[in-house]
Amino acid sequence: MLLQYCCLSLWRYSFALYAAHRNLCGDQVVSYYLMLLHCSDSLSFLQQSQALSSALQMGARQRRGRHRERMEPKSKSWWKRKLKGFVAARKGEREDMQDAHVLLNDFSAEVSPLPARVSRLSYFAVFDGHGGARASRFAAQNLHLNLASKFPKGCMASATNMEKMVKKSLLDSFKQTDDDFLKHASSQKPAWKDGSTATCVLVVDDVLFIANLGDSRAVLCRAAGEDSKKMSTLALSKEHNPTQYEERMRIQRAGGTVRDGRVLGLLEVSRSLGDGQYKRCGVISTPHLRRCQLTPNDRFLLLACDGLFKVFSPEEAVSFVVPILEEETLEQKEGKTLQDTRFETACNRLANEAVRRGCADNVTVLLVNIEH
Repeated sequence: MLLQYCCLSLWRYSFALYAAHRNLCGDQVVSYYLMLLHCSDSLSFLQQSQALSSALQMGARQRRGRHRERMEPKSKSWWKRKLKGFVAARKGEREDMQDAHVLLNDFSAEVSPLPARVSRLSYFAVFDGHGGARASRFAAQNLHLNLASKFPKGCMASATNMEKMVKKSLLDSFKQTDDDFLKHASSQKPAWKDGSTATCVLVVDDVLFIANLGDSRAVLCRAAGEDSKKMSTLALSKEHNPTQYEERMRIQRAGGTVRDGRVLGLLEVSRSLGDGQYKRCGVISTPHLRRCQLTPNDRFLLLACDGLFKVFSPEEAVSFVVPILEEETLEQKEGKTLQDTRFETACNRLANEAVRRGCADNVTVLLVNIEH
């Protein structure tokens, strides 16, 4: 009898501590607890314990529901807003145009069936060719197709490994595109020696996956708040040039040299597509990858080749674009929305300004409107 009393007392005390810790103050739970306090035999204690257990489980389900309501926004419609790309390209003082670009506002049709948890894909890319335009054009024509074939399909990807599989598909796509071009280039007489940088943004619902190699860049314009006029510039890509320590060490280990900031004194970038004659010197086609979560405060993406950034810093470029997007006196073009007109104008003015500032290189500017 004494043992039974001690067990009952211990259980009541433990429950009191648990209830206080979990803040279980519902009327039903409290009433069951009061009944337990007056249980004098094992049978009645067992019956009331079962009733209390059911009440606790119901309370736990209700708390989980309230927690989900707090954690999940009432509406995630903001990330379902459309992404729309605009581009302007200038030859500058070069004899030919070696840049290339891709705008796929809706990339979903290329990937079928989509993973169960994915409802939207978009793809945007710029390629800055050197030694000719064949590598950049080849990449523009084939990289997204390789990506579509390697992107996880249907039920292949779970929520836990989706990010890992998307990144792997990007890495594999860059490798295949480079291998395919090098094979084709080496079969030509004489062999092609073209190369290209690449900066690609794959949008999976509300997440950006950025893959880049070389010196083209991608930046994101983000407001300080939903109604704020203050904008910040987020770098999404990483430059690869031979003067960087890790890049230089890789090149030297492969038997190459860096002179005057260039591979073998000739190539300005340490990673590229193509450039078969430099691959044995440590130049690779492995892109830098980054993941970035979109927010309701994001305004637009800017992708551009180095021709722009030779005369603009990323912050200056964003500051140049923002006033144009807010210009009230801009005349709306026939058949276009005012917002589309603003973005087209911003692209053209930014490219023109780069040329006016003395950029002798090709200039490609790609803006992606994150519609609000």
